[in-house]
Formats: sequence, structure tokens, C-alpha cells
Amino acid sequence: MRPSGLARGMKPDDPRRGFARLGPATPASPVILSVPHAGRDYPDSMATMLRLPVERLAPLEDRHVDLLVGDAVRAGVAALVARLPRAWIDLNRRENELDATMVVPRPPLSALTQSAKVRGGLGLVPRRIAGAGEIWRGAIAADEIARRIAEDYRPYHEALGRLLAEARARFGVAVLLDLHSMPPIPGESGGPRIVIGDRFGQTAGSRFLSRLAAEAEAAGLASAENSPYAGGHILERHGAPDRGVHAIQLEIDRSLYLEADLLTPRADGVAAMARFVAQAAAALADEALAGPQSLAAE
Repeated sequence: MRPSGLARGMKPDDPRRGFARLGPATPASPVILSVPHAGRDYPDSMATMLRLPVERLAPLEDRHVDLLVGDAVRAGVAALVARLPRAWIDLNRRENELDATMVVPRPPLSALTQSAKVRGGLGLVPRRIAGAGEIWRGAIAADEIARRIAEDYRPYHEALGRLLAEARARFGVAVLLDLHSMPPIPGESGGPRIVIGDRFGQTAGSRFLSRLAAEAEAAGLASAENSPYAGGHILERHGAPDRGVHAIQLEIDRSLYLEADLLTPRADGVAAMARFVAQAAAALADEALAGPQSLAAE
């Protein structure tokens, strides 16, 4: 039961439920799915720390994109799905990608990465939301941030690394598909509905992006590569094409599966995009196993 006075959507604190591991115990496909930004389990302890109502944090979420992995998981793809929200800790940032002004005692700037994302208020612990302002009532204790890193951030990355290593050992190659959603991109004839990123060729072989672009075209979806989203820390950390681990970010236009409010799932859209994600994962697996590195270790 939610204690009285806490906002709707808050959940009891439980470090055991930071993310869900879905799919077979041993990877049955070289493709591993990651969903780091769709978590909606807001810990109760956030209530007294927030300046904004919890409902105002929804723009930080890749809203309901976790609903799109079911078909792929049922087809044998292993997946990690974050349960904790991005507002709590952003799994797609470096550990030290943090705004020093929101930490007490304040860490030295030399210990932190001051990226464009941090300057925009979207570091490891997001500081503000466009149109809503500051998220937190005040600075957060350094010990609290260290606890989130130890209990919620590192276990996700360690589990993802293990899954990729298991897939690489079994199939000779592994492909990480990091799943996100994006607001509709405006354009004269409508912007791309799918954006495929590999950090401009750094984290995956070009054949994988070409294969995904072909899958999008076959599904009637306009796609773009690396613009405006090229991929973040998850790709940077886990992608190693020279060692047979390819990492790709897939951004899906939210209007493809949500109602006009971009908050509420639309059943037909969810079903269609779940099929597309499963088809994309199958195509990546086919491409991986057809390549020169796919010499299974078993």
C-alpha cells in the first residue's frame, strides 16, 4: 500500500526491482535487447525530494516503449528492462556525468564529465525538465547518489555485459539493440519515424544499420541514421565491433504506438510496433549469424 501523502505512481523502495531480466536463461539469439528509459516505478523516497509532482516527470520517460519487447522475448530474445525511472538515475549516462551543483558536498569539477547533456540538465541524475524547471527541492547527498549508482546503475550494466558475453560465447557475435522512443520529428513530409544510431560508425558494423533500415522500409517506416540521435553511453560502453559485440540504438516515434496525448498506449499501435521490434531483432540475428565472426563456441 502506498503511504498517505505520496504522489500517484510512487512505489515502495526495493533495490531488488531496479530492472527486469526477460527471456531465456541462456541467450537463444545473438541479439540482446536493452530498455533503459521506460521505468515507471518511482520510489517512495523521491516524494519529499521532488519539487515537481511525479506526473510532471513523464517527459523524461521513453513512455511505454517497454511494451514493445514482448514479441521479441517470446521469440527467444533476452532483454533487460529498467523498472526504476530515468529521473531516479539515467542508465544511459556515464557514472561521473553529473552536475556538481546538485550534489552535497559538491565534488570537484575535475572528477566529473561536463557534457552537453549535463549542461542541459540531463546528466546521470537529471536536474531539470524543459518547460517544467528544476526537478529537485535542493541538492542531493553524495552518499545517496553513490547508493543509486551501486544498487541500481552498476547492476544493470553488469547484467547487460554478462548477457552480451554469453551471446558472444555461444554465437561468436552479439548484437545489442538499445530501445528508446522519441517525440515525433517535424518535417515537410513528416520526419523519420525510426532513427537508427551507432555513434557514427563507432559501435556497430555498417551492415547492421543497413539491415535495420531495410526492415523499416519494408514496414513502411521512414528512417534516418544517427540524426538527431546517434546513441549514448550504453552503446559507448558495451559496443566493441572489433571484438564481435555490435551495439545499435533504435528510436521509435511515440505517435506510432501511443494516443495523441503521447502518454496512453494504443492497442493496435503497440501490437504493430511490437511486431516490428521482433522483426528487427530477427533481422539483426540473421545478419549476425551470416557474418564472418559467427563461429559458435558451442
